[in-house]
Amino acid sequence: MKFRSVIIDSTMIILGILSAAFGLKGFLLPSHFIDGGVTGISLLVADVTHLPLSVLIFVINLPFLVLGYRKLGMKFALKSAVAIAGLSLCLAFVTFPDVTPDKLLTAVFGGVFIGAGIGLAIRAGAVLDGTEIAAVLVNKKTQFVRVSDVILILNVFIFIAAIFIISVESGLYSILTYLSASKMIDLILNGLEQYTGMTVVSVKGEEIREAITQNLGRGVTVYQGKSGYGKDGHINSPREIIFTVATRLEVPLIKKEILRIDPAAFIVQTSVDDTTGGLLKRKEH
Repeated sequence: MKFRSVIIDSTMIILGILSAAFGLKGFLLPSHFIDGGVTGISLLVADVTHLPLSVLIFVINLPFLVLGYRKLGMKFALKSAVAIAGLSLCLAFVTFPDVTPDKLLTAVFGGVFIGAGIGLAIRAGAVLDGTEIAAVLVNKKTQFVRVSDVILILNVFIFIAAIFIISVESGLYSILTYLSASKMIDLILNGLEQYTGMTVVSVKGEEIREAITQNLGRGVTVYQGKSGYGKDGHINSPREIIFTVATRLEVPLIKKEILRIDPAAFIVQTSVDDTTGGLLKRKEH
């Protein structure tokens, strides 16, 4: 099983390297567009100094790899170092065609291939861009700033610099590249089938539980709770709290069934980034 896991992770990292390199050399570099993060900084420095991008990507990522080693462990740092070194070598020695001169297609599909590469590397337990490491560490230190906020703030400065150093047009197209890459990373990490968590508070909890499990084939978790001071004026009256996870297509059906049983049910929906175990696939009857 361990050998199989190593083969799968290695394959994903290799595919990630090839995808990211293709996005860079086949799309962004010919049009002088950039991406976010360390990759974007490397592209900006390469444009100004004319130093090889392959060297800059590895050198600028080195401090983040050291941080990753100290805070996240040897295995993660080693995988990431191999992945980033592989990307640098691929950029230096592998030739990719200039796919299209169309700037919009370049921005969108360059981002798609770079995002796919980063996403595949992350799924294999590595990174191709050290920005994520820095963002996680800042989040642990402050507790008030989310990882996504740190990455966004850094990228705002990168794209402002791109507007002044390269051109306004290239900077704006680069923002589109970053958005495209971000969506692709989400797709690779979370998949096409997005899940929604549904929390239901109702006096008819047992009926709702049976409807969700028996009629709709979904697993549930039941909590015992008490109400605060609601519209009905009752304080601390018993409530059953039902929690379930469903796909976005199933949410309207579940919601309709809940409100049929109890029109006064309190329903809260939340986005679920990832799930493991449990009854995620619909149970057939």
